[in-house]
Amino acid sequence: MKSDAYRGLGTGLVLALTLAGVRAGHAQSGRTSTQSSVPSPRNAILVVIDGVRWQEVFRGGDCSLMTNAQGVEDTLALRAAFCRGDRDSARAALMPFLWSTIAKDGAVLGDRDRGEDAHIGNAMKFSYPGYNEILTGAADPRIDKNDFGPNPNITVFERLANDPRFRGKVRAWGTWDVFDAIFNEPRAGFPVRSGWETPFPGPRDAVERELNALWATTTRQWSYMPPDAFLQRAVLQSIRKDGPRALFVGFGEPDEWAHRRRYDNYLQSLHAADGYLRELWDAVQADRHYRGVTSLIVVTDHGRGRTPESWTDHGREVEGAEEIWVAALFGGNAGVAGGPRRLVISPFVQAEVAPLYMELIGFGE
Repeated sequence: MKSDAYRGLGTGLVLALTLAGVRAGHAQSGRTSTQSSVPSPRNAILVVIDGVRWQEVFRGGDCSLMTNAQGVEDTLALRAAFCRGDRDSARAALMPFLWSTIAKDGAVLGDRDRGEDAHIGNAMKFSYPGYNEILTGAADPRIDKNDFGPNPNITVFERLANDPRFRGKVRAWGTWDVFDAIFNEPRAGFPVRSGWETPFPGPRDAVERELNALWATTTRQWSYMPPDAFLQRAVLQSIRKDGPRALFVGFGEPDEWAHRRRYDNYLQSLHAADGYLRELWDAVQADRHYRGVTSLIVVTDHGRGRTPESWTDHGREVEGAEEIWVAALFGGNAGVAGGPRRLVISPFVQAEVAPLYMELIGFGE
């Protein structure tokens, strides 16, 4: 890993981050940088929702895809829930927290209808390369398959885990069982809970015993991942009990349902993920140790095809699968004095997530 791997890599990138009226940038060749005059928030949550198209995020559910041909079992119910006559009401119906809170108090980027450009930097257009790019700040052409094995690159979470200020306060939770390899858990120095492994090996209370029982006894829809709803309960418990300063959460159901051409379940799982974001944000705002000093970044690992035939797919040959989106809340609504909270990046390259995360958590201060 090069020493500057945690800096932004996009050619021609212009980054301006305003947090309570304070501008900050990443120093790199060809860029200008102004260091923040106040500390960054002390905690940061990174959520990746796997395989979600920008089209649904910014336009809402596509009424033309709400058909039996796209795997929809109850077209009337799906249309009643998510089909709207204009994009603002459609996207608000699908992702109410994103558009009522994150867009208002933070930033949502990647709306190609308005000329915004957010894209991956790797050439693969599938998950492991995307997660590596998000977590390390650099695309790695060696990572060319999902079963690549242990990641040779150092993630920002591993870097934080080896810093005394964050020791014991780094956690990663993901439904996909490949996260153990992506984070290289044996080397990383912090707990990574993924797939169907027991979420709380040493249960501390009845909540953790119950969650362990759900993991152990549930009939498995997918052999490699539990439901996102299960993961959300475990993450909330970890926030209460472990108090992580650096937290990763990986939800996987939208990608799985899209691959199965189930547009109804794809939309429902994305709607549920939006609810999970609200729960996470409410949890940190209710905790005095997190409130006002915690940032949230939400991103996807890759996009999907643009057409009724290809929306289910991604990969090297799928046009549009390089198109992503990103959203962020900076420091919360409480405890931040006045001024706009904006993130303006054009174009946004997926590798920028890692340096942004490190800046928001205050690493290097």
